[in-house]
This record gives sequence, C-alpha cells and structure tokens, in this order.
Amino acid sequence: MVKISEYLKNQPVLVTGAGGSIGSELCRQISQIKPSLLIMIDHAESNLFEIEEELKSNSIIPRLISVVGDIRDRARMSVVFQKYHPAVVFHAAAYKHVPMMEKNPRAALENNFIGTHIIAELALKFGVKKFVLISTDKAVNPLNIMGASKALAERVIQTMPEVGPTKFITVRFGNVLASRGSVVPIFKEQIARGGPITVTHPEMKRYFMTIPESVQLIIQAGALGNGGEIFVLDMGEQIKIKDLAENMIRLSGFEPEKDIKIEYSGIRLGEKLDEELFNDDETELPTAYDKIFMVGKNNLDKAKLREQLFELEELIKQQRMKLAFKKISELLPSYKIDSSFPK
Repeated sequence: MVKISEYLKNQPVLVTGAGGSIGSELCRQISQIKPSLLIMIDHAESNLFEIEEELKSNSIIPRLISVVGDIRDRARMSVVFQKYHPAVVFHAAAYKHVPMMEKNPRAALENNFIGTHIIAELALKFGVKKFVLISTDKAVNPLNIMGASKALAERVIQTMPEVGPTKFITVRFGNVLASRGSVVPIFKEQIARGGPITVTHPEMKRYFMTIPESVQLIIQAGALGNGGEIFVLDMGEQIKIKDLAENMIRLSGFEPEKDIKIEYSGIRLGEKLDEELFNDDETELPTAYDKIFMVGKNNLDKAKLREQLFELEELIKQQRMKLAFKKISELLPSYKIDSSFPK
C-alpha cells in the first residue's frame, strides 16, 4: 500500500459523499495514509458528524475539515476548492437507490449527472492533480434512471481534457456488502423479525464485494490512472440473491422455508435480473493489478458528446423533462422512457 498511496501522502484530499458507505471508508483508509488535509463533503449532517467523530478520535490526520454542502451548489463548492485547494478528489456523492430514483428522476439527474459536472469543472479550474469518479455497474447498458444518471456522469468525465493539470479517472464496480440500503442489513432485520425475507425474483443476481476491499482497489486505481481511463474492479462471479438469503438464514441458526420463509415480490421498475461490468461496445483490458481491469479506449467524438451533454443539462435545468428523457435515450440506447415517470 505504501507505493500505491504515495499520491495521497502529505497532500490535501477531498472526498464528496464522505458520510456514505463508500465515502466514509475512503476517509478511513485515506486518513491512514496521512494526507496533509482531509476535506469531507456531505449534504447529510448526521452521517458527516459520525465519520468526523470517528476520525477525530483516531488523532491521525493533522487537519480535518467537514463541509455540510450540496455538490449541486456551484458557488458553495467553488469556495471550498478555492479555500483548500485539494490535490486529489474522490467523487463518491451520488443518489444510488434504483426504485427511489425511478420515482424521483430529476433528482437523480441533477445530483449524479449535473453534480458530477460541477465538481469536475471545479477540479479542472483549481488545478486538482487527480479526480476519481466512483461509478457503478448500473451505469452499464442502463435500464433505470439511476444507472442512466451514472452513465451520464461517466460520459462527463470522458469529455474532460486528457492533457492538462487534472487527470480524470473513473472506477466502476458493483454492489458492496452491508452498505446502507443494501440487501444484507435488510435481510438481517427481516430474519430478526422472524421473516419472511423478501427477494424480488428467484433468478436475481448481483456482484458483491466488501466495502474495505472495494475502497482499497479504488485507491489503487487512482494510483494507476494517467487520465481518461475507466477502471473496472474484478467482482468475481455474480451471486443469486436467493442463495444469499438462504445462507444468511442458516448463519442465523434457522432453516430456510421451514423457520424463515422466502417470498418473491417481483422485479421492481427499472431492475435487471443480473448486472454487467462492461458496455456492449467496450473491451476488457488487464492492468498491473489482478483485481483491476481497464476499458479499452474507443473513438469518442468528445466535442459532439460535450455538446449533447450541455443540451441535456439545459433541458433538466429548464425542467423540460419530456425532452430530457428523449435526449437521454438518444445518448444511451439501452435506456427507454417509461410513461409512468413523473415529468
């Protein structure tokens, strides 16, 4: 970890979404590397308070700054960048719950897409050395608005300059065990109540990785990146959610179906039966690390894409959501407009 983390040591480091599952673990692991300053941004005051108190008790970091703020607030974020001049930015802030975002599509687009654009532009303006976007497998061939908003965030980073002071990097991976809102804590609560455990579909599969392992690989990918790369973490084989539920029941000392029932609630709006780590037009390339892959570069028309993203951003800001959804489906062929979406 010493050589890998050298780019963070004695440097001011900024983490957005610092109170979330990935963001807080990033703060823990970065603090062990001893940056000169750790700036933590989150709009959720309680989550930010918890990670601040935890890190303060360790007394490792010379300076720790907590900022309660929204990444969509360009003026507020600009003040933070201007005041603290971070050398490295880990952009983990995102709305991530698929069914919730299906009901609130504009919020997903404003936060995950426009918010990413704001933070990336500020990173470039204030001379950040490395910018790491935390992405998701749901951004691959997206069917739901959460995945589409993260796919658009990836495209924002792809349109940023590859030559210049800031090296823009994307790290894509699947689900993490025990994160807020994930199936593991939900299943634990359901088992504690005596069941039933609810699973959407018997064939539903997902990639899983522990939070500490995924964050360690994110930091490694950040060290690898020279600008413009999309790194993909090796998540192993997909696991059936049904099998996970049965194993958790057994580990709790019960017998599936006998002591704790499993009920199937049906696939929710925008969900896939299984996830993918690479888009159909992407190639998988190895890197120096066994657990990190890279997406092969394609012939992207950055100027055209930048123009399309700008048009989409303006439509969202003007609340012309019907046209915005149409533009998204043009940019992301897998995404189809659902007539039930609030406009």
